[in-house]
Amino acid sequence: MTEHDQKQLGATLWKIADELRGTMDADDFRDYMLSFLFLRYLSDNYEAAAKKALGSDYPQLAPTDKRAPLTAWYSKNEADVRAFEKDMQRKIHYVIEPRFLWSSIAELARREDNGLLERLEKSFTYIENESFDSNFSGLFSEINLTSDKLGKNYTERNTKLCTIINKIANGLSQFSTSSDILGDAYEYLIGQFAAGSGKKAGEFYTPQQISDILSRIVVLDSQDPTQGSKKRLDKVLDFTCGSGSLLLNVRHKMGAHGIGKIYGQESNITTYNLARMNMLLHGVKDSEFEIFHGDTLKNDWDILSQTNPAKKQKFDAIVANPPFSYRWDANETMADDFRFKSYGLAPKSAADFAFLLHGFHYLADAGTMAIILPHGVLFRGGAEERIRTKLLKDGHIDTVIGLPAHLFFSTGIPVCILVLKKCKKPNDVLFINAAEYFEKGKRQNRLLPEHIAKIVDTYQHRKEEERYARRVEMAEIENNGYNLNISRYISTAKEEEAIDLTQVHAELVALENKMVTAKNKHNTFLKELGLPLLP
Repeated sequence: MTEHDQKQLGATLWKIADELRGTMDADDFRDYMLSFLFLRYLSDNYEAAAKKALGSDYPQLAPTDKRAPLTAWYSKNEADVRAFEKDMQRKIHYVIEPRFLWSSIAELARREDNGLLERLEKSFTYIENESFDSNFSGLFSEINLTSDKLGKNYTERNTKLCTIINKIANGLSQFSTSSDILGDAYEYLIGQFAAGSGKKAGEFYTPQQISDILSRIVVLDSQDPTQGSKKRLDKVLDFTCGSGSLLLNVRHKMGAHGIGKIYGQESNITTYNLARMNMLLHGVKDSEFEIFHGDTLKNDWDILSQTNPAKKQKFDAIVANPPFSYRWDANETMADDFRFKSYGLAPKSAADFAFLLHGFHYLADAGTMAIILPHGVLFRGGAEERIRTKLLKDGHIDTVIGLPAHLFFSTGIPVCILVLKKCKKPNDVLFINAAEYFEKGKRQNRLLPEHIAKIVDTYQHRKEEERYARRVEMAEIENNGYNLNISRYISTAKEEEAIDLTQVHAELVALENKMVTAKNKHNTFLKELGLPLLP
């Protein structure tokens, strides 16, 4: 499928969503739409694997037979079903009974069968609790099929679901729906729903252009400088992962076999479920990722606990887009927390450095961390100044990248990317002022591919360029009180154009002469007409 067709598929699905949600809140309808797309992906992937496994035994049904082919095989081979499902678990890590496949659900919707809603409920419960070996409990917990938003009673809700599923099925039928295409469609819809969610979008979505910069930075640092080839990243973490797009971007750039396992943490239950679906939709097996539902700052994820040394985790790459200036519970007990003890607590009014220190604690010695933060972390005083100063003195802040304003759906403020390393080699900090390089949009500004390439190339080669990038020695940063405000190190002022006074005088004299000539000519006409002359 071409890129044009991918966009067309996304646009088709978005149009369906926009038409069908009616009075339902966009965030609520998003969960239905994406869940059905996810069920379609699981079903397509499962049926393709089953067809390959069964070979010539895979049923070839007549065009008029709308059943899922596996329904016919199951009914004729009951004694072999257990062995077949065991083989499917081994090959693709999950099982779906034929009655719960998308093709079966879509057929009920086509016939406007009154049992669709009940079948869907059973399908979701089955996938959550029986399909996968690993725990996918609660995957559809936010999908309320008995909600009044779908209808006042069972019949109305069933009818509404039939319409939605029928529209989606017909829309998808116009396109090839390989796993990567459905994954792209899922990402497109997340972005579209984010665009309409305002401030809520920050809870689950990092704009693709910014995600691309962070991903390319950590992937570049995984390369062997002598060979130019990528090394394997054993573990990659995003501790505020939202829908998981940033992690998937890193995985895409490293290649499926370039990462051992990706880890994400998300506190919002709906977004947590979106992330798990997103992983599977992009072909990441359940054994290749782990997403945890919990509060990052409270650090309630067992694998990150310090109480069990055997579970102590270190990550080769960490990427994050935490909520900006989030109010948090910085109480006295937190002061002794192993993540913050060496640097101190971030203020209650802004948890930006708390998130940063959380991730930095788990960074491997040779790893790279790239995090998006508001500009305030570069210059604010008090506790933040003390944390920033110690990070600089310890040689952990590698690069500061200033980005344009209005890149996010959730806020118009300009943001920066901080790149941190445990074992930084150069004794300077690279400042990149990319704030003036963007394409202006009506609601949002955009970074074009050339803007992203310029940032990444400057970072990779630590280039210096007037008014854009500069390597600053620690002595100069110390003289500036460890303030990292980019304008202190890179001049953004434009030189005024020199004025040639002789030329300006000559031009004024010429204009004066033209005025006199024009007035005299005009007075000649006025005199002929007997009218008063101009003075």
